Amino acid sequence: MTVVAQETVAGRGVPGQEFSVDEAEELGFAGEAFDPLALAAPTVPAAPAVPAVPAGVTASPAAEVGAPVFDPDAVVVAPVGSRELVARGAVGAVRVGDPAAASVTEMIRLLRATTVAAHASALRAQTGLQRRALARLGLSAGVDAGPPAHAAGLALAGTPALPVALPPAPARGRVTTEASFKPLARTTVRALGPAELDRIARAEIAAVFGAAYEQEGLDGAVRFTGAGPSLLAAVEAIELRGGRAGRGLLRARLVAPPGAALGEADVVAAAAQAARLFAVYLGLHLCLPDARFVEGAAASGEAADGAGPRVALAGAEGGEFVLVVEIADVDLVPRPWLRADAELRRVGPGAGGATANGVGGTANGRPGAAPGVAGGAGESDGEVLARVVDLVVGLREPDGRAVGPEIGGRPAAWLGRRNRFGDRAMLSEFHMAHFCRGDQAIALGPEFAGYTGRKATRLPSGGLLLVDRVLELHGTRGEAATLAGGASHVTEYDAPADSWYFADTANASMPNCVYMETSLQAALMVGYYMGATLGDPAAVVSLRNLGGSATVLREIDLRDATIRQHSRLLSTTDMPGSSLQNFSYTLSVDGEPFYEGETLFGYFSDGALANQTGLDAGKFAPTWLDSVDPRPATRTIDVAARRADPHARLIARDHLALLDTVDVVDGGGRYGEGYLHAVRAIDPDDWFFARHFHLDPVIPGSLGVETVIQAMQEWLLDSAHADGLVDPAFILPVGTAFTWKYRGQFLPTDGETRLEVHIKEVRRGQGRVRVTGDASVWKPGLRIYECLGIAVELREDGAPSW
Repeated sequence: MTVVAQETVAGRGVPGQEFSVDEAEELGFAGEAFDPLALAAPTVPAAPAVPAVPAGVTASPAAEVGAPVFDPDAVVVAPVGSRELVARGAVGAVRVGDPAAASVTEMIRLLRATTVAAHASALRAQTGLQRRALARLGLSAGVDAGPPAHAAGLALAGTPALPVALPPAPARGRVTTEASFKPLARTTVRALGPAELDRIARAEIAAVFGAAYEQEGLDGAVRFTGAGPSLLAAVEAIELRGGRAGRGLLRARLVAPPGAALGEADVVAAAAQAARLFAVYLGLHLCLPDARFVEGAAASGEAADGAGPRVALAGAEGGEFVLVVEIADVDLVPRPWLRADAELRRVGPGAGGATANGVGGTANGRPGAAPGVAGGAGESDGEVLARVVDLVVGLREPDGRAVGPEIGGRPAAWLGRRNRFGDRAMLSEFHMAHFCRGDQAIALGPEFAGYTGRKATRLPSGGLLLVDRVLELHGTRGEAATLAGGASHVTEYDAPADSWYFADTANASMPNCVYMETSLQAALMVGYYMGATLGDPAAVVSLRNLGGSATVLREIDLRDATIRQHSRLLSTTDMPGSSLQNFSYTLSVDGEPFYEGETLFGYFSDGALANQTGLDAGKFAPTWLDSVDPRPATRTIDVAARRADPHARLIARDHLALLDTVDVVDGGGRYGEGYLHAVRAIDPDDWFFARHFHLDPVIPGSLGVETVIQAMQEWLLDSAHADGLVDPAFILPVGTAFTWKYRGQFLPTDGETRLEVHIKEVRRGQGRVRVTGDASVWKPGLRIYECLGIAVELREDGAPSW
């Protein structure tokens, strides 16, 4: 039996092509179906039937996210303006039109089509009425659904899927705090009703989420609903760090008419809308001009995503459902995108108490919650009805639209990013991400295209990337006067209170290593950006910090602050195998400076790096402890044991747990005030090697300095100098200049680091104590770091200044 497809249904029908249809099976007849065309020869050979995708099996790539839902049995209203009925078959449809214009064979076909429609109407009268009502709202398959932007309900499959056993949820490792994605904007909004969803669907994003999401009209195409209506009745929760992976969670309500059933395409379409909505919540669109949503490989750049998401459905008849979408991955390279998994759960009386495995239990202390899903299913959520895995959505600029600087380093037009104060940025977080591990032509301009994919100057990545935006740039790329000291720029870094370093430091606020990293990263950028290496772009060089001096100007809590930095290139000196650049910088918050310094960077060839001789002209310089005869007695501070106590205060943890023990010589050292010695093993898998730098892993010098500071903090807490202080906290000492010098690098294969500190001065004040010292750090056989005037301070809250 064949019918001729007259229009495309659900994106699958091909006009004029014949298909074999077994309506007897699809309508659920018992016995042999009536066939009024049995005696009429078909005009062309029948095409093979297209098998339906069984429930629980991965959907075909043809089942695109957001496509209208196909229902083999439904009788629906034709497109707006027509009164014709359409009987939809497996892959096509027959339109009931004007009988006088048809041939005998066509009349017979039309007769059979109306017979099939009558059967469908008789067997599914209630469903047909509901679908007709939905169709009149613009929700029928095959209709280009436009406004209204929000509508309660879905275009539904009329035949419920047969119950199947769902595959288990995919394993997703929980991301560390350091690796957590930093959103481009933040909002206090955590739930969305129909009115808010409607406004966001119409690209009125800043009106709902706040001024941080303002893009001055460049977000008009950012529509989470795509071309159709919203499938989400409400959003009950949005969690930045929720879900099993800790990358984010969105929980939404869906409503289906009684007796109707959700199909696989319905679930995928709703999950895609929820994922896009979470992308908007993260502000992923804010770093592209006129961005629009894309899916699959077009979003992630990974060919494996071209097949689309995997979906399994165990049956979901009418009622109220909760859709829990968990973010599995999120990135800004090659363009902003995220990967999500979703679960559809039933909501209703008696549904509570079942977990994702269909067994009663609790998670996070809440009955019925999905195991391991922070903030996941609620107390009344029932069994999992469907799963969608590896749903990928992202954003891209229009074809031909520039997204980075042009030749010379400046964009031709504003690229859409503003800071929290409404100032337009020249470069954004998107460009910083490409600078550290993506396409340097996008980040810096076409002149840097040759550096992509090979060892070159880069910013650190992940949680060690501590520059967000470039606001201003002064100077001319490649000009001698500019490189000699005529370049400067203004950059910004946002320091959210939930950043990993605030959680991991022993300090009351930001640790010293972040002060150093954010200031040095921003400073080095201006020299490289102006073309320090473009004179010989084929040369392979690495950038290394050689030293500097910095001073904290005032005590400040930097949680949730936006740090603005003014950096100036002071000089460039070219030497055989290397090039040196000097910089000055000042950091401020709300217009008030709090930190300033100068620093020296060098660009070195691989040969120059391999021949570094350390601080002592290549000679072996032993530690004080190894040079004293007789060797003095030591005592050991067990830092690891103190850290093992979860209630222990004033101790660095997790990513900043850089020491396990400190050996002490009381009254020892160069100044007779005390001597500290510590050894730390280097693990090639230490987290910072993957961050600092891409294709050029070395230990950040700032973490070497941080290790020295931690040894001094532990000694101060262990000594009697802290006695009498009430609930004190560590701060960065104000007004004391600290100088550092680096003449070497720690590679993943170097085995160990060794440090010593000579306590120089202990100063007491009202509610305060400050310890100052000089320190050195060794790699095996070579002293490569020196810190002079390094200090730590412990003070009570509200203590008067010095």
